[in-house]
Amino acid sequence: MSAYEAVIGLEVHVELLTRTKAFCSCPNEFGSEPNTNVCPVCLALPGVLPVLNRSLLKYAVEAGLALNCEIASFCKFDRKNYFYPDLPKAYQISQYDLPLCRNGYLDLEAGGGVRRVGITRVHMEEDAGKLLHSEGDAGYSLVDLNRAGVPLLEIVTEPDLRTPREAHLFLEKLKQILRYLDVSDCKMEEGSLRCDTNISLRTAGSGVLNTKVEIKNISSFRAVERALDSEIARQRRLYEAGGRVEQETRAWNEETGGTLVMRTKETASDYRYFPDPDLPPIVLDEQMVDRIREGLPELPEARRRRFIEEFGLPAYDAEILTASRDLADYFEECIKCYHDPKRVGNWVMVELLRLLNANNIDIRESKVPPSHLAELLILMDKGAISGKIAKTVFEEMFARGKGAAEVVEEKGLLQISDEEALAAIIDGVIAAHPQVVEDYRSGTKKALGFLVGQVMKQTQGKANPKIVNKLFSAKL
Repeated sequence: MSAYEAVIGLEVHVELLTRTKAFCSCPNEFGSEPNTNVCPVCLALPGVLPVLNRSLLKYAVEAGLALNCEIASFCKFDRKNYFYPDLPKAYQISQYDLPLCRNGYLDLEAGGGVRRVGITRVHMEEDAGKLLHSEGDAGYSLVDLNRAGVPLLEIVTEPDLRTPREAHLFLEKLKQILRYLDVSDCKMEEGSLRCDTNISLRTAGSGVLNTKVEIKNISSFRAVERALDSEIARQRRLYEAGGRVEQETRAWNEETGGTLVMRTKETASDYRYFPDPDLPPIVLDEQMVDRIREGLPELPEARRRRFIEEFGLPAYDAEILTASRDLADYFEECIKCYHDPKRVGNWVMVELLRLLNANNIDIRESKVPPSHLAELLILMDKGAISGKIAKTVFEEMFARGKGAAEVVEEKGLLQISDEEALAAIIDGVIAAHPQVVEDYRSGTKKALGFLVGQVMKQTQGKANPKIVNKLFSAKL
């Protein structure tokens, strides 16, 4: 067993879903042609002045409240000075010693218990541009400044995480909360959620914080786990060989499964922070914060508990159905039309999610509104269609956006419940399979399943199975 334990902290950058950038009126859009969403402010031309986007402040307060933070009544913006080709001003507008949100936490269920992960701070800042590097020997880079000035939240945790798996779970929970708030889409593949990790090793049970290493260039939550596992192994090897860990920034290489040195780690003094003279301090009154708090949506944990208590759902079902705010909303709209939460939940979790995943689309793009799913379940209850046919109908509804009754009528899928018509088919099946009938009468109960299957085959699955079973029992 290892004599070391990991001490892990995270720095998460989240791009916000504001309509415009943080300090100008340029569109905040992903995927536009390079250098089209720019203006004199985000290009840092002489004489321009930034103006704070009010939505940035509101979203930041919402995130801080959801993360159990203290919201500062007074905060300010600072200039973080460094030189890089994608930073036109040669400084980034950020927050340093007086951030908007402090001293929050998130509780994680991990290892059979609960670990409270402290949130050191949540502060507002602007994003930098993006460098596009050439491949091969051409040796050039292009600068796209569309992202320069996009509003960001930086969320910094305390070094309270102990395993790579806990780091993954924390990021999943953070992403879920931010998406419930609708402040960010958290798409790592588009760069709207980016994560850096800080990690050190120490003797298990010790309270000492040893030299830490920052890891950047991590593109997925799974990669966060892999990068941390790799760095834990590297630092352990160093300590066991009598060496020491240097404070540095390392880059994660997905292909090699290892980290490599980028640069010696900077400290706050390297950035020469000072208050931004172009932006006034922000003063928040309690009434404004209270209004924002009252407007918060029901968050995942609370909604999960309510689904268990109010609808009697198993914990597993409640977990799946509250995975996203849109999915939970869809489920609740369904049960307004069809009052069997468990049955609705099963159809949403199994059939709807299966088709959404297979077609790689979001539930907001689904062509099956909640009322149509309820209509399908009601048709089943009335005996108009069987469960098997209902799945076929649902796939057609999903593909074409039509209601259940309309699809059933178009396809001629109404269930056959006429006993006289079914009795005639059953008589033919009995006559055609005398040995199977004899097997059933001799005690081979599974023979009945074969006979019922023959009726279903002849009726293309439209025979009412309850009536078929009843008629067979009477005749045999």
